[in-house]
Amino acid sequence: MIRLEDTNGNVVAAAIASERTRMGSSATGMVLTLLVMASEDTQADAVLAASQAAREHPMRILVFIPRKERGPARLDAEISVGGDQGPGELAILRLRGALAAHSGSVAIPLLLPDTPVVAWWPGQAPDDLADDPIGRHAIRRITDASTVSRPLHVLDIRRSNYAPGDTDLAWTRITPWRSMLAAALDQPTEAITGIEVTCERSNPSGPLLASWLHLKLGSPVTLRTSRAPGISAVELTTTGGMISLTRPDGHKATLSVTGQAPATVALSRRDLTELLVEELRRLDPDEVYSEALLGLPHLLEHVDSAAAKKPARTPAGTTSKRKARP
Repeated sequence: MIRLEDTNGNVVAAAIASERTRMGSSATGMVLTLLVMASEDTQADAVLAASQAAREHPMRILVFIPRKERGPARLDAEISVGGDQGPGELAILRLRGALAAHSGSVAIPLLLPDTPVVAWWPGQAPDDLADDPIGRHAIRRITDASTVSRPLHVLDIRRSNYAPGDTDLAWTRITPWRSMLAAALDQPTEAITGIEVTCERSNPSGPLLASWLHLKLGSPVTLRTSRAPGISAVELTTTGGMISLTRPDGHKATLSVTGQAPATVALSRRDLTELLVEELRRLDPDEVYSEALLGLPHLLEHVDSAAAKKPARTPAGTTSKRKARP
C-alpha cells in the first residue's frame, strides 16, 4: 500500500501509473472505473466487496471518504495495484476540510479514459443521484436502501428522482426470487387472482418484488410482515390452486404447486460482493427496475396501514426472537 499525504488527484493518478509500470503491467485490461462514496463506517465492507468484484470485473476503484472537519483542505490517499485485492487498482481517498465537498472534481484526473464509470453509495446517498457531483460522472448509479434507517421512505425518494442508470441493491437481492417465480410460471397455470408477499417490516426488497409481480401479472397484491429474515414467502392464488415459494430460514426455499410434490431449492441470501458483481454485469439502464419503482406508492401505503392494523406473523419454522436483517 502506497500512502500519499496532502496530495492531489494528478499526483495520485501518476502514482498509480508508476506502480503499474513497476509491476510490468498496464491499465488496458481495466473495464470500468468504480466511484465509491463511503464513510469511515462503511468503507471497510465496501473496499472488500469492490476488491473481490474486481476479480470478475477488473477495474479502478476510487473510494472517497469525505471528512467534513475544520482545518485546511487536504487530500490523503492510499494506493494499491494488483495483489490481494485482485487484478484491479484501488485508491482510498480521504477528503478533509473544504475539499470534502468537491469529490467530483477530485475524481476527474483519476477516471480511466474511454471506459464507463459506475458510482456506488454503500450507505447514505443523495436524493438526486444523477445530479450529484459523483453521479454526474457515472452511467450507472448504485444505492442500497437497506442500509438506512427508513428504507421505504428512501425508495420513495428514489422513485421521485429516478434517472436512467439508477438502481438499488434492494432490487438486486430479489433476482433469484424473480427467476424462480418466472420459471414456475413458465409451466401451464390457471389465471392468477391474488398475490401475497411476506417480508420483514421495512424491508425494501419486499415492496419492489410485490410491485414487479403486480406489474407482470396484473393481479391484486397484499404485503404482509414477518420476523423471518428478508423475504420469507410469495404466494400466488390461481383459479386452480396455489403456487408458493417460501423461505423461512434465509437459506433454503420450498416451491409448492397445487397437484405437484413440493420441491426444495437453494435460495440463500447473497453477500455484498455477489450483489455488486451482478450489478456490474450490466451498464445499460434497468427499465424493469424503473417500472417497479413507479408502482410503489400504492403498495407502500398499503403496507404502512397493514402494519398499523395487523400484528406481524411468523411463518412456520421460524422463531420470533430472530434478529431482523435487511
